Amino acid sequence: MDTAIRKPSMTRAEFFDWAQTQDTRYEFDGFDPVAMTGGTADHDVITFNVRTALRGRLKSGTCHPFGPNAGVATDGDAVRYPDGLITCAKVSGDAHVIPEVIVVFEVLSRTFGRTDRIDKLRGYRDVPSILRYVILESASIGLVVHERANGGEAWRTTALTEDDTLRIPEVGIEIPVCKFYADVDFSTPDGQAAG
Repeated sequence: MDTAIRKPSMTRAEFFDWAQTQDTRYEFDGFDPVAMTGGTADHDVITFNVRTALRGRLKSGTCHPFGPNAGVATDGDAVRYPDGLITCAKVSGDAHVIPEVIVVFEVLSRTFGRTDRIDKLRGYRDVPSILRYVILESASIGLVVHERANGGEAWRTTALTEDDTLRIPEVGIEIPVCKFYADVDFSTPDGQAAG
């Protein structure tokens, strides 16, 4: 049986050069650019809430939040742009990728949920510094937290709901899950406010 071998259309460095000339945002799956489609207003609010919660809790420490324009180098030559991340490493202002990422946050989109739940999970798992991967639902309140078990390759998964608290012991902070969903109204279709 013949199996086609997929060959990259460009390298990571070529991707960065190419992406700088585009009007649309892209990730790089290690083979080809992948367009990052526009999200919903709720997705944007949740992403803003993630960064706000992280910035407020990390402001006096040596760790810093980034996202969603900060890249994470994952498996192979792939580069992902999570909605939020934390690093405690020194970061150059012209860096294309953030070094030593510890925690990654992705807000699910309705069209790319499989990518976030499977492809990105595999990619983030292959980065030894990433100890926690937090997936935030965008159609309801809930988180799925993948954390590296005992510092190894195995991951432990926990689901959190509205009354729970996300604990990030790697950087010594805790965030009530409801904080990520401030100003998001799930009582109407697509979270749009009535009236």
